[in-house]
Amino acid sequence: MEEVLSERQARILEYLRSFILKHNYPPSIRQIMEATGIPSTSMVNYNLESLEKKGYITRERSVSRAIQLTEKAGKPHYTISIPFYGTIAAGMPIPVPDESNFSGETVEVAQEWVPTSKDVFALRVRGNSMIDAYVEDGDLVILRSQEHAETGEMVAAWLEDEKTATLKKYYPEPEHNRVRLQPQNSQMQPIYVRPENLRIRGKVVAVIRRYA
Repeated sequence: MEEVLSERQARILEYLRSFILKHNYPPSIRQIMEATGIPSTSMVNYNLESLEKKGYITRERSVSRAIQLTEKAGKPHYTISIPFYGTIAAGMPIPVPDESNFSGETVEVAQEWVPTSKDVFALRVRGNSMIDAYVEDGDLVILRSQEHAETGEMVAAWLEDEKTATLKKYYPEPEHNRVRLQPQNSQMQPIYVRPENLRIRGKVVAVIRRYA
C-alpha cells in the first residue's frame, strides 16, 4: 500500500520536480525552504528524510544539492490556468480587486495544489500582516470563491462601505455585533467591522511564492 504524503512533503516533491525539470539540477535546502514556505531548514531536512524513506528521492548528504528523484516520484504534475484578479492587501485595506474588471490574465499552478479548477481565482499579496501564517508580500494566494467562512479561516474580506479589501483571518464576535479581521503579525492590530459591512469573497486554499 502506497504511503500517503503530508501536505509539506507533497509541496516539496512538486517543487523538486519543477525545479529539476527547469534547471537540470536539484535546489538547495534553503531554496526548498523559501519556495515551499516551510519555516526552517531543519524541517525541510526532516521532510526530505521522510520522502527518502518512502522511496520518492535519494540523497547523498556529503554532496551539496545531491537530491535525485526516483521512478516512484514520477514526472511533474499537470498545471491548470486560473484567473488572476489583481492585488489584495495584507495590511491596511486597499481598493477592491474585481472580477468584473478581469483583463483575461491567468496564472498557471500545479493541479494538485488546488482542490478544483472550478470557482478559484488568484490574487497577489501586498503587505506583511500575514507573515506569521507564512504569507508574505509578493506571494500569490489562490482562493475558492465563497461567501462564508469558518472561524479562523483566511479570507479575502470586502468592506462594502469603504470599497476596499484585505486578506485576514475571520473571527465573528456576535456578542459585540462585529467581526474581527485578525492579522497574523504581532506588530499589527485587528480590524473590526460590522457584519453588514463585510462580504467574504473567497477562502485561501493555497499560497505560492515565486523566486527569481
